[in-house]
Amino acid sequence: MAKPVTSVKTTVVRGTSAHAATRALPEETAVAIVLNGSTQAVMMATPADLEDFAVGFALSEGIVADTGGIETLEIVEQPDGIEARLWLADDPAEAIAARRRAMAGPVGCGLCGIESLAEALRPLPTVGAGNTLTIADVDRAVTELTSAQLLNARTRAVHAAGLFLPGQGIVLAREDVGRHNALDKLSGAMARGGIERGTGAVVITSRVSIEMVQKCAMAGVPVMIAISVPTAHALRLAEAAGITLVAVARGDGFEIFTHPERIERGEQTHVA
Repeated sequence: MAKPVTSVKTTVVRGTSAHAATRALPEETAVAIVLNGSTQAVMMATPADLEDFAVGFALSEGIVADTGGIETLEIVEQPDGIEARLWLADDPAEAIAARRRAMAGPVGCGLCGIESLAEALRPLPTVGAGNTLTIADVDRAVTELTSAQLLNARTRAVHAAGLFLPGQGIVLAREDVGRHNALDKLSGAMARGGIERGTGAVVITSRVSIEMVQKCAMAGVPVMIAISVPTAHALRLAEAAGITLVAVARGDGFEIFTHPERIERGEQTHVA
């Protein structure tokens, strides 16, 4: 199976001096999501945690409601990439028709290939009350996600998404060259691990764009913490979906854009 990292030779130049060195680079691989024998999407992704990626994609796209809708899953390497083959309990034709992606999307885009403006801005479920976090929790979440980024520590070139639980810290983290892929992998890992929907906070190492809010809402997570800023439309989606959006969070402070009632001052946390 393809490795997520490749070491290459390079020449390091500093001022007027130069020396030979090696650098670890993240791999990008064409990954096809195949549902009941039919290709649903082809995306460039880091070839790691692909089972989580396939399950998370199916959940975030609304193709299945939960993991019970997936009968079998296998990862098959092909000459030109990797197929993540899912066989679903029910005929997915209607869901596939509603959310068909017909082309490969670059890592910066999570909405490539959908066939209508209505599907790009589809209605989202409203998340539940969830947990209440303290200021210290938010700062801890950002710091601990950095420590959990093992692939990025080697390459300095990938995004991460993590699940923070009050009193426990970052309990899951997934990485990928694409920020939306990392979040799909996290969603899949949560579902496969039986983690209750509406628990904790998702922490991401990127800006907050529309598809990131959509995926958070589909996962039922009530709090999203990001190190960068949201787009204006992403903010409006988060407000409508009941998501607490915390951004510009870098371990020494942050900004709360929506539903601030879930962020309390003080050191203790509780379930709302």
